[in-house]
Amino acid sequence: TDLQYVEGIARSLFENFPKEVQSGLLEVVSPSQHYYPDFNTLKETFGDSKDRVKWRTKQNLDYSFLMLYAQDKGTYYVQLEDDVFAKNGYYSDMKAFATQASSNEWLYLEFSQLGFIAGKMFKTRDLPMIAEFFFMFHKDKPIDWLLDHILWVKVCNPEKDNKHCDLQKAMLRRRYKPSLFQHVGLHSSLPGKLQRLKDKDFGKQGLFQVHSNPTAAVNTSMKHYQQHSLERLYKGGDFMWALTPVQGDYILFSFPQPIHIAGYVFRSGNSQAVGDKFHNTTVEVLSPHLRNAKSNSGTTAAEKLLAGSPSKYKQSDSSFIVIDEFYNGVAEGEIDEVLQPISALRLVVHSNSDVWALLSEIVFILQQ
Repeated sequence: TDLQYVEGIARSLFENFPKEVQSGLLEVVSPSQHYYPDFNTLKETFGDSKDRVKWRTKQNLDYSFLMLYAQDKGTYYVQLEDDVFAKNGYYSDMKAFATQASSNEWLYLEFSQLGFIAGKMFKTRDLPMIAEFFFMFHKDKPIDWLLDHILWVKVCNPEKDNKHCDLQKAMLRRRYKPSLFQHVGLHSSLPGKLQRLKDKDFGKQGLFQVHSNPTAAVNTSMKHYQQHSLERLYKGGDFMWALTPVQGDYILFSFPQPIHIAGYVFRSGNSQAVGDKFHNTTVEVLSPHLRNAKSNSGTTAAEKLLAGSPSKYKQSDSSFIVIDEFYNGVAEGEIDEVLQPISALRLVVHSNSDVWALLSEIVFILQQ
């Protein structure tokens, strides 16, 4: 309810993630100060202290606010807190599991066993009902208990035993294994409370992603550490871990024949070397038809392209054309048809780095 604090958080996020905010990927929302009740009048229940009752009540209201805000944003809603660690490929796994489960009736899917901290998925069409239930009993019980009560109300028969009830509830609450999220935070938003929760079903995080990429000769000016070479990464056997890059260092992919590449992903850093990312590094392509073809005026197709799109494309110090740059350790995008086919693609470092650089994923998406 502190407007100055809210504006400070929003400003910090906008400054650190301008692309994500401007594109609409990242949104910052805050309820009105009038949304919350007088927390000092809450009744203490279940042996909880006044501070804990206030904390859990506000949590119920915050979850409800988020659910109602997001109800028209998509088909599914996933509740994730910020102090969790995700497995590589979690999005694809969740989407596939939700699609598979769509033929059955379920209220929510679980992608971790850590309650509301990580990985509860709901259908957005169910959110108004769920939020309304939370609103009705927001002062009475914690969020996990209330969610279980929704299941009880929906499917449990008071005339039958608990075993029958548990079986019925399991039909509405489906679990994905192994867990896709692990809790890594320690300090709760409740002052003095430590969250030592760990999901034992969470496997070891992959340190690199394997993809089937087109045949290419790979080369780099950077020295790799131990066996962590560019060649091993491209073949799917390891990540590339290079000693501190300097200005002018490069990674080059040369294709035997020019090919149509629709898109690309380069991801640096991993869970064991989070900060070892590429910075101030561009993605550049070599297009033979742009380099060789000349118009009646004697200019090459590349020169004509650069003159017509000065803000979109830039000429490198050779025949390569700059199409992108790394942002927060990642470069991903599409390659326009006007640049096709591609005979080579390279990454070029434009300033000395203070840290090593680890490349954990390379993807070339071929045009169908």
